[in-house]
Amino acid sequence: MDDTEQTVDAQTLGTSDAVREYFGEHYDTVRAYAQMLMEQGELRGLIGPREVPRLWERHILNSAAVVPHLAGARSVADIGSGAGLPGVVVAIMRPDAEVFLVEPMERRTTWLGEVVDELGLRNVEVKRGRAEEYEGAFEVDVVTSRAVGALSKLVRVAMPLVRTGGEMVLLKGRNVRDEFDDARKVLRRYGAGEPEVFPGETVEGVEPTTIVRLVRGK
Repeated sequence: MDDTEQTVDAQTLGTSDAVREYFGEHYDTVRAYAQMLMEQGELRGLIGPREVPRLWERHILNSAAVVPHLAGARSVADIGSGAGLPGVVVAIMRPDAEVFLVEPMERRTTWLGEVVDELGLRNVEVKRGRAEEYEGAFEVDVVTSRAVGALSKLVRVAMPLVRTGGEMVLLKGRNVRDEFDDARKVLRRYGAGEPEVFPGETVEGVEPTTIVRLVRGK
């Protein structure tokens, strides 16, 4: 499939009945966010040029797949939020939850602030810095993240932000089980058992992503 065909497919997917139904009352806000990314994402170094044509499938819906696994969470932190994936999508779909977007790069936090203002996301707080810098500053019900380093490192820096009994719910690659052995030592430090893996499904025809859940025991 060439780039032209991909672009047509991306436009069709983003305006399809299936996607409108999936996002429901939040569709217009999600679409406005997607439009911001399409217009500014490549220019501002947030997504690569090849990602623009497949933005809905690879980024928007991929991020949305985590939301059903956040049921009951009243507070969520997105670590290494970058362009706001999945944190902005989570915030749109879960307006009842407090969402922290944690990102160390200034140009990205500037972007995130603009997104929050443009979309009127009153449940979002942008925090500039690395996850480990906020240890002791706040705790949340769930930490999420997308494509940010190996599982062992991510647990080490982000699990301290999870309250006891809370969870890490992560979007990872399909080979994430290969990372489990290296992560087990640090998981034991927080009383976390064996990681659970789920398919992150959204709309028919879009490939599911892989979701990993870790529960903090102590």
